[in-house]
Amino acid sequence: MNDRFQPIFEPFVLPCGVELKNRISMAPMTISAANADGSVSDDDLSYYSRRSRGVGMVITASTTVSAQGGFPGSAAADRDEMIPGLARLASTIKEHGAEAILQIVHGGRQCPASNGDVVSASAVPMEKEGAVVPRELREEEIVEIIRTFGEATRRAIEAGFDGVEIHGANGFLIQQFFSPHSNRRKDRWGGTLEKRMAFPLAVVDEVHRVVRQYAKEPFIIGYRLSPEEAETPGITMADTLPFAEALAAKPLDYLHISLNDFWSVPRRGIDDDRPRIQIIHERVGHLVPVMGVGAIRTAQDAVRALQTGIPLIALGRELIMEPDWIEKIADGREDEIKTTIAKDDQARLAIPDSLWRMIAGVPGWFPVE
Repeated sequence: MNDRFQPIFEPFVLPCGVELKNRISMAPMTISAANADGSVSDDDLSYYSRRSRGVGMVITASTTVSAQGGFPGSAAADRDEMIPGLARLASTIKEHGAEAILQIVHGGRQCPASNGDVVSASAVPMEKEGAVVPRELREEEIVEIIRTFGEATRRAIEAGFDGVEIHGANGFLIQQFFSPHSNRRKDRWGGTLEKRMAFPLAVVDEVHRVVRQYAKEPFIIGYRLSPEEAETPGITMADTLPFAEALAAKPLDYLHISLNDFWSVPRRGIDDDRPRIQIIHERVGHLVPVMGVGAIRTAQDAVRALQTGIPLIALGRELIMEPDWIEKIADGREDEIKTTIAKDDQARLAIPDSLWRMIAGVPGWFPVE
């Protein structure tokens, strides 16, 4: 191995005491390959098996906490019948030496109308053509959804996962409660910035309560957030920095900043032209480890990102194109890393049909040869 890439391979101990063997995690990526009932499929297992060698953690694609909050093809952790399949997935990831993290989510207003009842913090639709106007959740429903995040965590523990990542990013329900675009409530769940934080923080508290009750070994709790929104009104960095501080005061093991580009800078809210992730890290990195993601392709890219002081890096599309990313760097073959995908690569890369169709159907999402 080239010595300049050694920072990638340095172990890292999370606050809960779990040691990661290196600084690279597999980012959660939608693959929509689960069985029709939400159970883990053989395609899921093949896909994750191919990518669990080398990385320190594998964070699964979003797994729904309730039937109301899911998507076609997504795995589910909404009932105990899902535990055996989830256990197969956890075992598949762990047998290759990675920590297995189940990402848990409720889609809120992003869910399809076929779910029967599209809900959100308020009756405000997404800003896109044909968007459904969601129904505003009632108080008792909010409390129940918080409970479902805890129940999904219990199932993850029973299935043998090493942790969960709370999906508070990408416009899903938790973010909908934090966003001034989607949350127009005037009760304890909305209005001021502090009240818009109430639902996300309550989910974190419930997940932590369940971990204390059920986990017999150290169990990782991560939280993923998107630092800004394009909508007006929408989340700005002026909102996100105090929110990150509130999250950092909780017993989290990492804060995963969801970005398309690690080096992207603030849109609005603060006068600072540094990368958003560096600003967040400066504010809370001494309290909670920060994980960065976005447009990191090569070993050189990863080292440059780590040199900012951000301790953890996640790779998404890159590990789809190059599952052997870590091994090639370790073997001194970093020049052989693939940063494009070929039209005949599906079988070699164990990419499910569902994901392959998405890659082909979204021009520019992947660099296709």
